[in-house]
Amino acid sequence: MFESTWLYVILLFILGFITYRRKSLDFIGSAVMVIMGIIIIFSAGVNWLFLIVLFLVMSLLATRYSKKYKMSLGEFEGRRTSKNVISNGVVACFMAAFGGYYMPFVGGFIGAIATATADTLASEIGVLDQNPRLITTFQKVDPGTNGAVSSLGTAIGIVGAAIIGIAAYFLGVIPDPLIAIGVSVISGTVGCFMDSILGALFENRDMLTNEHVNLIATIVGALVGILLI
Repeated sequence: MFESTWLYVILLFILGFITYRRKSLDFIGSAVMVIMGIIIIFSAGVNWLFLIVLFLVMSLLATRYSKKYKMSLGEFEGRRTSKNVISNGVVACFMAAFGGYYMPFVGGFIGAIATATADTLASEIGVLDQNPRLITTFQKVDPGTNGAVSSLGTAIGIVGAAIIGIAAYFLGVIPDPLIAIGVSVISGTVGCFMDSILGALFENRDMLTNEHVNLIATIVGALVGILLI
């Protein structure tokens, strides 16, 4: 058991190296990801880490999708930094660290990951929708506007959250499939919409940065997950 745990740690370092070399994360971002992963492995277990990796893979694929079109809009984010990693992952890391001692934190972990996944997929795929509307006024806005929502983005965000719930069940993080999927979809959707509301009200006015919005949204998603467990 001890040897297999350290094998996963080595694989985590390899994953960090790959994300850095492929310019998905900068050096510090990759290092922070590895540190968070190690905390999760030794506090909650490898299966919890797999959910983080699943989020990472889906977010990277979504980011690369239609890269040229996003670049033409000025919406291609490219290499992410440690700020992105922390704002999307620190809440889930905290929940995992204490999930073994307080059962509702399991829901908080799923809620945080589901929110980060739903928000990332909704942003990266939703920008392809030509009819986004500001969530606070429903006024039609340009693709990529902070606080904009679309049918495509909302749908793909819910699908992403559901995938996290399905994986949580098969990995044994939550043993009941209905609870796993329900917690993931509800908390992920609520957190994703909270991200849009904060973007429309505060990020557009330069009162909050994108990282602040992501962090608050994952906190909200985690709280919803805790309440649902």
